[in-house]
Amino acid sequence: MPKKYSGFTLIELLVVIGILGILLAIVLIAINPAAQFAQANNTARTNDVNTILNAVHQYSADHRGLLPPDMPVAGTTEQISDTEANICAVLVPDYVSLFPVDPDTNNGVAIADCAQVGGYVTNYNITRDASGRVTVSAPGAEAVRGTTPVIQVIR
Repeated sequence: MPKKYSGFTLIELLVVIGILGILLAIVLIAINPAAQFAQANNTARTNDVNTILNAVHQYSADHRGLLPPDMPVAGTTEQISDTEANICAVLVPDYVSLFPVDPDTNNGVAIADCAQVGGYVTNYNITRDASGRVTVSAPGAEAVRGTTPVIQVIR
């Protein structure tokens, strides 16, 4: 009587591996990790511009409507950095514990010491218009599904 072997053949194993590979590729395309990271970074940027604008307005409320020193003059836009709109020192730590930076800048590590050696750059812009309204924007917003969002808050 012939011996009966149990188990899977090589062909069966290759077919199962192929099917699993196809399913993995479909799931990876559906999840799209690059778009997920871009969306997460844009969410962080939105939170950061809100945090900066809230800190500026809290400063203004505490100083009888005056905006922080080194704010851009009316009608101009400047980058929040140690060389342009240097508002970090007046806002940290009283109005915000750490000054936020763009996720693609400084590995997304917020600024604790505004007088750090080498200066600082946030890659966020701040604008003041003639009526005194302040706009904080994130020019480094990443495209998600073909569209690049405009991330800015105006108050």
